[in-house]
Amino acid sequence: MSPLLMRAMPLLFTFLWSTGWIVAGYSARYADALTFLSLRFASAAVLVGLMALAAGAPWPRRRRAVIDIAITGVLLHGIYLAGVWWAVRHGLPAGISGLIAGLQPILTALFAPVLVGERISGVRWLGIACGFVGIALVLEPQLAGVDPAVLWAVLLPVLINIVGMIAVTLGSFYQKARVVSGDLRTVTAIQYTAAFLVTIPVAWALEPMRIEWNVTMLLVLFWSVVVLSLGGIGLYLFMLRRGEVSRIVTFLYLVPALVAVEAWLLFGETLSALQVAGMAVSILGVVLASRK
Repeated sequence: MSPLLMRAMPLLFTFLWSTGWIVAGYSARYADALTFLSLRFASAAVLVGLMALAAGAPWPRRRRAVIDIAITGVLLHGIYLAGVWWAVRHGLPAGISGLIAGLQPILTALFAPVLVGERISGVRWLGIACGFVGIALVLEPQLAGVDPAVLWAVLLPVLINIVGMIAVTLGSFYQKARVVSGDLRTVTAIQYTAAFLVTIPVAWALEPMRIEWNVTMLLVLFWSVVVLSLGGIGLYLFMLRRGEVSRIVTFLYLVPALVAVEAWLLFGETLSALQVAGMAVSILGVVLASRK
């Protein structure tokens, strides 16, 4: 694979990942969060499983390999997405949720030397710091708009969101360390099946499982399954196999800035000079932290 294509992959993945917040905003109008995620996981598992069968892709034969893949599916998809979507659905402001998710590269950098032996250079630490500052600047208007009187009311959603962020961080390391071989199509099918099996009983217990079918709902489901669950996650798993965990997740610092631009284009939300400056600082952080 050409070096140019490898360099473009993290940027493409970051854009696709950022659209997840837009999809979440649309889907919340017509479906409960965990119910929609259960449908998304099931649809993705069936679709990618059929693709694997049609191509004759090899399936894991060892039970330990299947267990490892299922664990990554629960962490990367089930707990992470369920935590974030449930928290936003239950009152956590999107800006705070984005800020918590943006802390993943910090946690990854802290865990990387211990869990997978990656060395984090001084320049990359500087990039990580720039990325964090940039995220804070981009999200400052949303954070400033939170009423201090209701902060305690969102404590549980905050904790659930943090659990989701920790889950995707640990899942990335587990994927890098334990799921190092196997066809990505069969691996992805098993992961989404595991995520569905974990999410659906929780949705059944906590939600009325509301879904209103209309054109918007169908488009949101299509984008979630085909573009995000297959395209975006497929890129992420592929990059994890070929690159360092801490370098890849650093690109997630660009997500809040991209979400702000997408919201401006789609919903008419404005960007302040401070937010634009934050985007620039985030981009600088990615450039520094992603250097080899």
